[in-house]
Amino acid sequence: MSSPTRVLVLNSGSSSLKYQLLDMRDSSRLAVGLVERIGERTSRLEHTHVTDGDTREQNGPIADHEAALKAVAGELSRDGLGLDSPELAAIGHRVVHGGMFFTEPTLVDDEVLTEIERLIPVAPLHNPANLTGLRTARSLRPDLPQVAVFDTAFHTTMPESAARYAIDPRIADRHRIRRYGFHGTSHAYVSRETARLLGKDPAEVNVIVLHLGNGASASAVEGGRCVDTSMGLTPLEGLVMGTRSGDLDPAVIFHLERVGGMSTDEIDTLLNKRSGLFGLCGDNDMREIRRRVDAGDEAAKLAFDIYIHRLRKYIGAYYAVLGRVDAVAFTAGVGENAAPVREAAVAGLEGLGLAVDAGLNAARGDGPRLISPEDARVKVAVVPTDEELEIATQTYALVEKNSR
Repeated sequence: MSSPTRVLVLNSGSSSLKYQLLDMRDSSRLAVGLVERIGERTSRLEHTHVTDGDTREQNGPIADHEAALKAVAGELSRDGLGLDSPELAAIGHRVVHGGMFFTEPTLVDDEVLTEIERLIPVAPLHNPANLTGLRTARSLRPDLPQVAVFDTAFHTTMPESAARYAIDPRIADRHRIRRYGFHGTSHAYVSRETARLLGKDPAEVNVIVLHLGNGASASAVEGGRCVDTSMGLTPLEGLVMGTRSGDLDPAVIFHLERVGGMSTDEIDTLLNKRSGLFGLCGDNDMREIRRRVDAGDEAAKLAFDIYIHRLRKYIGAYYAVLGRVDAVAFTAGVGENAAPVREAAVAGLEGLGLAVDAGLNAARGDGPRLISPEDARVKVAVVPTDEELEIATQTYALVEKNSR
């Protein structure tokens, strides 16, 4: 009998559960879905059987993540793809924060769960939900390998000069304060796919990856290894994002507390949920912002200009970090779809060998593609990210390795 080849990928949020079932023989998707508003009376499950294109929807109360996963299992069973299938090799879980303890995909056991729980203070919004998904899946299939794939793992190769903040190391170590970075599965996948697009081995290529979605981050990838990234202890640091401020003078926080009379929780909400593009102009959808810019809206134009200014600063900084850059790759919702953002981000950087071809940049496309002039010294690419495939690939590779 042949070995099982299917991997179920789970991304468990505080009130949601996203999932994909993949067959690793050809990396094809068999089913995808989402459970949202878990714990509310208006819960909703949308499930698509990819093979036949059939989409089904459930509406009504789903009490908790265990009930959500059981509902997902029921939908998969209706398609002959249930959790009890002998073709299911493993369940791969997205876990946001692995600290410095987890540097690669890891088989989940009680010790691993304990360590993920210990990291909750540095990831209070994400790790508790990720833990819930892990524990629920283990309870339903205790015999099946469960693999945790960490957003932070790809960035653990950063040198200490990039990962350390300039504060007393004894205090930093006591409270686990350092730059961890996030979106690691995306940066890993996109940097590798960019090398493939150039027809080179990842070990030969230096890439600046720009993951631009509602959350946004940049990374400098040298020969397949991350050497710097824009997010830090939390996903707040770095680029201007949909609702997050990105880089900020830390004294602004003290000022808001002492002079503005704001509480710590109020400042946290301001910087994470009411800043960035939304805080600047009231919108965090780049399509709407560009529509407003084209209509002459000054607030939207300023928000766009601030966003681009920060982005160009990071491109220049990571060019300096790498010394030699083979490609700049745009990915995620904004990076893949917003041609004006790509054009503006490299405008004026011709001295660094960066430019986009207007026609190639404006053209729509589904797969990885180059948008720079043919003779460009540094290639500019659009590379659609696929974090679920990356999680499935890492999960399956670990299970296969352990079965030999």
